[in-house]
Amino acid sequence: MSSLYTRSKEFTRNRKSQSDSPPASPSPTAKTLRHERLSRLESGGGNPTTSDSYGDRASARARREAREARLASLTSRVEEDSNRDYKKLYESALTENQKLKTKLQEAQLELADIKSKLEKMAQQKQEKTSDRSSMLEMEKRERRALERKMSEMEEEMKVLTELKSDNQRLKDENGALIRVISKLSK
Repeated sequence: MSSLYTRSKEFTRNRKSQSDSPPASPSPTAKTLRHERLSRLESGGGNPTTSDSYGDRASARARREAREARLASLTSRVEEDSNRDYKKLYESALTENQKLKTKLQEAQLELADIKSKLEKMAQQKQEKTSDRSSMLEMEKRERRALERKMSEMEEEMKVLTELKSDNQRLKDENGALIRVISKLSK
């Protein structure tokens, strides 16, 4: 039973692969075998003799072997073609992958270069802004210090003017006292 199953399985496989292949003109042996079958069917198909059944079996075996040989040659040709195609496809895919890898590496290098430039620019900008902010802060401190000094000097100026006026008053009083003393001493 298992041998029949495998044989029928092979037969269906062979049929499929045979139907996939382009139609070929029937061989002369196939034509004669078909003709014999038709003549046997037309004759009424009475009880076949043992020699007929033996001949049928032998011719069936020969047909099967011829079919298997044909299919083997077709499958080997198909396999060779597919192997060649796969090899070509593999090689083309491999070269394309290599090209893409080099492009990717170039793009990664360019990206790294751009990132470093961007970081440098950001750092410079940050330094400039920190420098500006420190400069602004220093200027503000200096301005405050100058304003304090100005206010202190204004206060001193007020004090000086007051002192000058007091000094002038004292000089005047001193002169008046000297005159009074000189009048008294005479």
